[in-house]
Amino acid sequence: MGLFDFAYNMGKKLFGNDEDPKEEIKKHIEEDNPGVEDLNVEMGEDGKVVLSGKASSADAVEKAVLMAGNVEGVTQVDTSGVEAPDQEKEVEFYEIKSGDTLWAIAQKFLGNGARYTEIFEANKEVIKNPDLIYPGQKIRIPLD
Repeated sequence: MGLFDFAYNMGKKLFGNDEDPKEEIKKHIEEDNPGVEDLNVEMGEDGKVVLSGKASSADAVEKAVLMAGNVEGVTQVDTSGVEAPDQEKEVEFYEIKSGDTLWAIAQKFLGNGARYTEIFEANKEVIKNPDLIYPGQKIRIPLD
């Protein structure tokens, strides 16, 4: 899949000075494991996270990327160490902007705001409440 960029100063605050960032990110991904076995997380001083392991699907990799990348302090997520099948569906990544709602995003990309539940379901590991999204957060939009 490659390398994904994220905003360093935005996202879920998972760790402070006392926690090991890579362990906290690994724990965060494993809590709602999207389908990645033997997950390993490395994190450099520059905020780059490198994921490795074996994914059950391309969706699982994309969700793990978003779970790691939507963490404050992460600048990039590299998935070159993750084994996964190729993505068979068309998926677009979208960065939430100020004033966005899942309804408006569904209207824009899927042609019907009521389909926001499809976006929520495709991101349930990333978005815990469809009413609580924030600017800078990245999500997947299934276009099929």
